[in-house]
Amino acid sequence: MPRRLRYLQLCLWLLPLAALAGEFSIRGTTDKEVAIYKPGEKMEFTLRVFDGETAVAGKTLKWTRTGDDGKTDKGEGVAPATGLKITTSLDTPGFVRIQAQAFGEDGKNLQGFIGGWGANKNGNIFFDGGACVQPEKLQPVQEPKDFDEFWKAAKAKLAEVPLKAELKEVEGKNPKVKLFAVRLDCAGPKPVTGYLSIPTGAKEKSLPGIAQFQGYGVNKHGPPGWLNEAAIVFDVNAHGMELGRDDAYYKQLQKDLSNYCFKNEENADREKTYYYGMALRVLRALQYVKSRPEWNGKELQSNGGSQGGLQGLWGAGLDADVTSSNIWSPWSCDFGGITLGRLRGWRPDYKEALNYYDPVFHARRIRAEVHLVANYGDYTCPPSSVWLVYNNIPQEDKAMEVKQGCTHGFEMKRCMRYVITPKAIKDVGEKK
Repeated sequence: MPRRLRYLQLCLWLLPLAALAGEFSIRGTTDKEVAIYKPGEKMEFTLRVFDGETAVAGKTLKWTRTGDDGKTDKGEGVAPATGLKITTSLDTPGFVRIQAQAFGEDGKNLQGFIGGWGANKNGNIFFDGGACVQPEKLQPVQEPKDFDEFWKAAKAKLAEVPLKAELKEVEGKNPKVKLFAVRLDCAGPKPVTGYLSIPTGAKEKSLPGIAQFQGYGVNKHGPPGWLNEAAIVFDVNAHGMELGRDDAYYKQLQKDLSNYCFKNEENADREKTYYYGMALRVLRALQYVKSRPEWNGKELQSNGGSQGGLQGLWGAGLDADVTSSNIWSPWSCDFGGITLGRLRGWRPDYKEALNYYDPVFHARRIRAEVHLVANYGDYTCPPSSVWLVYNNIPQEDKAMEVKQGCTHGFEMKRCMRYVITPKAIKDVGEKK
């Protein structure tokens, strides 16, 4: 048989194996589809190791259980194809967290997709999820007595600065939408900057307005790639950075803003904390959207995820004209929760001055429709903190999607999910 033909036969023989070969992952479930339990009730987690879409046996799982009760347990076991069982409980309202990693027969971590924000999305596979007890009974620390007076004064300070806008049209990828680089004068240390998109030929009072806020970080802010053809959209920079500068400018800005929001000395003063200027920029951005002649005067969204979710909730709580807010995994909620024993997450050290910026308290002022997302394995923005925001929104037009085995940057395949509303828990099932 010619060598080329033998090689072709070998490739054809190996092709089905290549199609079957996948990558490893860990998937976890609880014995309840809705992982909400009663005090002291047994919680049973089942963790299975998958190769592609096939559950496999013989892999070692090492796990750690932590919780808002301050207890820590660890264990390991060889998982059958049906999964390794982990049983725990919690006696008081709060959350339990289960973290696990998987190892092969050689003792090395199994590799697979792990998501995240960097270029490399693969690494040591993991499970990060949990369950909760009576989350509706969670309570925050005491709200500042002069909370409303403080924000009334902040708005007055902002009103002293005229709403002056500088717009520069920039090239966009959609001829149906005009795109502008925007700079707005603002109270506080920095202006508001960002990119504004408006459908070409839009008539006066014809469009809803959307303010979209950014997550944590100091990165060059470029024009958005996708443009909304049916709304005014203001993509707001979190720092008021100058747009269109050279790389040297942004590298220096990253140094200047290193560890922003985490400086204890600043956070001890409610007007010196970095959150103060950021909140003023949120209010000014919404004011500008409302000032546009194309705004219909009725529909105004304040949206974002992570740090953008924090800002979006500020906007919804501080601006009565906001009608809806779409928020996933909002950051910096329940600052004082760590003083009450709740798992910390990634947040600044607690200072009483930070209570003025806690979305849990801003939520009490929200009259807009709100949709939240909380992940059981997200300890950048702990699920307890998002749940507290949900609990404190006083109106009925609210919902929260809760997902199992998902973190801040990773979504577990076929994760169990459900949506809670004031009326019921619905949409229980797998997110595929």
